[in-house]
Amino acid sequence: MAMEPPNSPVPSLLIPSPIIHKRNRTTSQSEHAAKAELGRGTIVSFCREKGHGFIKPDDGGDYLFVHVYDIEGEVVPNHGDTVQYRKMLVPPKNEKQQAVHVEIVNFAPGRHKTWQDPPENH
Repeated sequence: MAMEPPNSPVPSLLIPSPIIHKRNRTTSQSEHAAKAELGRGTIVSFCREKGHGFIKPDDGGDYLFVHVYDIEGEVVPNHGDTVQYRKMLVPPKNEKQQAVHVEIVNFAPGRHKTWQDPPENH
């Protein structure tokens, strides 16, 4: 069952369940992810503490879920960052897509933290 994120920028964004990410994909899923279609988009939300966020694809279509384990590099994404990613179907239904192999290609203005920086206290 999918749950709606409490502070989602768009009320219709749903978190997939179960969440499939780099650390729990099967070999077959990993091979498909590595060969998947490339896309570009903008981070519309990302919560380091919750471990996920959403990307608005440049070519339109549904927002894409992104899990923290699928972020490449040492920098935590911020709202407005331009990213490149591959799209992968979300199992088990394979009806929606999620972003994998996500790489920041253009940083939005403002300070960016690294994964080694302590998380913010809310």
